[in-house]
Order: sequence, then C-alpha cells, then structure tokens
Amino acid sequence: MNRFLEWFARTRRDAQQPLSALTRAAVAQLYFESIHPFEDGNGRIGRAIAEKSLAESLGQPTLITLAATILLRRKSYYEALEAANKQNEITNWLAWFAGIAIEAQRRTIALAEFLIDKTKQLDRLKGEQNERQTKALLRMFREGPEGFQVGLSAGKYTAITGASPATTTRDLSDLVSKGALTRDGELRHARYRLNVPRSPVRQVNVNEQGEVVEV
Repeated sequence: MNRFLEWFARTRRDAQQPLSALTRAAVAQLYFESIHPFEDGNGRIGRAIAEKSLAESLGQPTLITLAATILLRRKSYYEALEAANKQNEITNWLAWFAGIAIEAQRRTIALAEFLIDKTKQLDRLKGEQNERQTKALLRMFREGPEGFQVGLSAGKYTAITGASPATTTRDLSDLVSKGALTRDGELRHARYRLNVPRSPVRQVNVNEQGEVVEV
C-alpha cells in the first residue's frame, strides 16, 4: 500500500510523473483492487479512488456516474479485472475502463437532462393534479431515466396510490390528456410512460485502435 500511495502521489497532474486522467484513474483502480488490502469493501473503495483520481486530474470536482455504470456492467467488470490480474499487460483493462468512462459521461448527461425535464413537467402540472397523481408521478420519476421500462400499468397505479379501479382509470386518462403520461395499448394491456424525452444510453467499448464502439 505504501508503494501504491507513493505512485498515486507522483502521478498527479502537478507531480513529477503525471499521467493522463483516464489512464491514471484506470490504473489506480486496478492497482488498488489487485492489492486488495481490506477484508471487505475493496471494490467500493477502488471505484471511489478512480473517481477521486479523475477529479484530481481534471482539477475540479466531477459529476459522473462512474461507479454506478461499472456496477451496471458488473459481469464485464469482473472479467476485465480478473484478466488484468493475471498479467502485467493491462491495455485491455485500459480500453475497458475508457469505454465505461465514456458511457458514464453519457449517463450523467442523460440523468441531468432527465432531472431538468422532471422539474419542468412538475412545475407545469402544479395545481392541476391530485395527491394520487402526484404520488404516482413522483414514484415514476424516482426510477430515473431508465425506470419503468415496461411502463406503468393500471394495477401498478392502484398499488402505488390505493385508488379504486374506476378512480385509477380516471386519474390515468387525466394525466394522459394533460400530457404528463403517454399510453400504449388498450384496456388491461395499456401501459403508461412518462412524457419526457429519453435517449437510451448504450454500452460502449473501446477497441484496440482506440475507437469507440457502441454495443
């Protein structure tokens, strides 16, 4: 650990052996998790170190969902980490980390845009919805940009709000008419989704030539 801390200090952007932001963050996470100094929590600390390294290299706090994106790609993360632990050649790990960082940046932008759209919609509907409708909308927004992928059913609305089937139908129809929700399907097959722009964030890989490839 002493050697790791010395390396981490001398590779800062203002130190004697500065590394690029992505390279330093990727190597720092790999080195720490390879050392595995604690009985538990090494992965969480390793991801935190990667985020700290990015902030240090950029010279300012970063707003990026790096740790969350790594956990979304947990299977490939463990595979890349295991492969990098078996040899000194870590180019593949660096490429994997770069892809994750790009994807995390896109997810961060998508989340920020989603929160802005959420605020705009709730402000627009202020005073035009009842408590049940507000509760359901807030529950849907809490799922984030990728929440309720299959849509909200009438049954889910009833479970969230405690409304009767007839009241559920009226509430949902009212939210659709006001532009808060969109509806696909009819009757019991109807599904309701938040009426906010949403661009899906696809998984990103970086190949051996350093090219970004969407999966």
